[in-house]
This record gives sequence, C-alpha cells and structure tokens, in this order.
Amino acid sequence: MTADARPHPVPPAGPRLGFFTRVLDAAPPAERYRLALEQIRTAERLGFDSAWVAQHHFHEDEGGLPSPLVFLAHAAAQTRSIVLGTSIVTLPLEEPLRVAEDAAVLSLLSGGRFELGVGSGGTPSSFPPFGHDPKERGAIYGRHLARLQEALRGDALTADGGRLYPAAPQLLDTLWQATFSPEGAARIGASGSGLMLSKSQPHTAGSGATALADTQRLVIDAYEAALPEGVAARTFASRGLVVVDDEADVPALLARGIERSLPAARPMGIVIPDGASDEQLRILFDLHIGTPEQIVEELAQDHVLTSATDIVFQSHPVDPPHEVLLRSLELIATRVAPALGWSRADPESVEGHESLDADDAPLTLAEETHV
Repeated sequence: MTADARPHPVPPAGPRLGFFTRVLDAAPPAERYRLALEQIRTAERLGFDSAWVAQHHFHEDEGGLPSPLVFLAHAAAQTRSIVLGTSIVTLPLEEPLRVAEDAAVLSLLSGGRFELGVGSGGTPSSFPPFGHDPKERGAIYGRHLARLQEALRGDALTADGGRLYPAAPQLLDTLWQATFSPEGAARIGASGSGLMLSKSQPHTAGSGATALADTQRLVIDAYEAALPEGVAARTFASRGLVVVDDEADVPALLARGIERSLPAARPMGIVIPDGASDEQLRILFDLHIGTPEQIVEELAQDHVLTSATDIVFQSHPVDPPHEVLLRSLELIATRVAPALGWSRADPESVEGHESLDADDAPLTLAEETHV
C-alpha cells in the first residue's frame, strides 16, 4: 500500500466483532501491557474484527492505560488485519491537534487499521491535574472536538495555510463519539460520527434483563433521527462477557464481578436496590458470565446488541485470569458471536489492512527489548 492510500475494507455481511480490554490484569504495568498485547493477537487469530482500549489517568484500578495511541502503535506492529481503536480518548484532557497528529501517524503506520473514539468522560479527580474543572468537561469537549474535526477535515490551521500532516481524512470518516444521553446522541448523529454505547450506562428505561438495551434504544433513536441524509448509522454496543466451559466456574466469577462493580456504581448514578440478589446485581452491572449456551440465550434478548454494527465484548469488571480470558475469546468467536449474526471475514476480502512492514514477523515485547 502506498503511503497516502486509503484502505477500503469490504463491508462485512453482519456486525463487526470486537474485543475491548481495559488493561487491568493483576500484574505490574509492563506485564499488563504484554498480556493485553497477547489478548489482541489472540483475538486477531480467532477472527475478531476489532480490538479496543480505553484511556484512564492516575487510577490503576480503573484502567491501566494513560497513553492509548502509544500502546496501539505497538499493537499495530504485532498484528496484520485487526482494526485497532480507542474507546475512548478523554478529549477534554488532551490537546486536540496533538491527538489529530498522533492519530494520523498511527493510522498510516497501521495501514489504515486505526479508528479514533473520543468522549468527554473520565474520572472527575483526573481533571484538576490537567488544569480543568470536571464541571466544565462538556464545554471543553465541544471546543476540543471542533478543533479535532477541523484538523482531520484538512482545514487550514496556520496563518500561512498549514494543514494536518500527514493528512488523515479517513479518521473523520470513521470517528466515534461516546454519550449516555439522547441529547448527546443527536449531536453525534448530526455530525455523522459513529455512536459509542457503554455497558456502564445507568438504566433509566425498562426493567429486568432488557433495561440497559431499553435505555440505550432511546439514545440510538435520537442518534439515527439526526443523521444527515445518506450517512449510514454506526452503532458500537459494548457488553461485559466471560464465557466458560463449565457452569461450575460461574459463581466465583460472578461474585468477583459484583465485588469489583460496587465501588464505582453509586458515583456513576447507578441505583442499587436494598437487599438486591446476585441475579439483580448481575443484570444491573451487565455481567454476562456462563457457558456458550447460557450466554447465547441471554444475549438474544438484547435488542441493541442484535442490531448494532459493532458488537464489542469486554471482560471488565470480572477481569478473569489471563488463560480464562483467552479461552473466553475462543468460545466467543466459535460459539457465541456466530449465533448473533457474526461471521468471520475472509482475510483476503480486506484491501489495505496491512501495516507498512507486513512482510516482517511481529516481535514479542521481550524480543523487542533486545533489538
């Protein structure tokens, strides 16, 4: 692929299948990153279409990755076909032109396999160190988003006509934005971006197993109604999922997921009923843990998941041991996702999804430290 060529992936017949890691394995930072890279390589081998990471600052128990574009550049060098994305970059805490420049270089080095997802979220206590009041996050996000879009669009940025280099208009074509609200979704739709939905969204509509989907349906409806004519909807639906072979492994994993969900629930506005059962908490925290048969039955009720263009699974907050997660990825790709309408893409059906050094075998993290 030439340096300025834009890749043209053949649209999949069904939804894209994604894997999302918050880089939270119980290990020191370097080991966390090594394990996450192995998980992404495994996802690619199994046929997953995309892999996603989130940005978090200062709080190692919420997310282990403050610099997602640096990490994904390393992941791009170790992969060949999987799309790599951010879910999300916390845009109020970033200089938008630097985000545009770093994203443009990453897109080029990955052979067009990078998609940028941005949002206004983030832990409130992370804002003051960057000189921002978390109460102003919405206003800051709006300014930074406008600047980011100007750069990606190719607008003149300097008095003498300087523009983003390398140019990256394809990143604007595939830009994702995250929101919880119908109002935010309408703005995202009007801009033509893709809509990112979060598993951690508080439920405000419906009840029981479909409460999250019912809440998000209102957001999707507002998004789709605001899309410009001729712009196709792109909906990213994330769900928490760990798939196991033996039902006997479920209780311990569920207890772990509930325990790790509780501290963050109330600050996010999630109302926990007094005396809630484990099953109620499982639904409240979007914890899908079970055998392939159990999971397929559960997810078939999720009308958002079954209509999304991108189905993305994450193991957080369970964050099981590494080998359990690798087996879960295998069961998702072979048993669960096909039942939801996903089919593995033919690697030869994607044009341009090759990194610039595609003829070289990827190095492991340990090998690279000795180069």
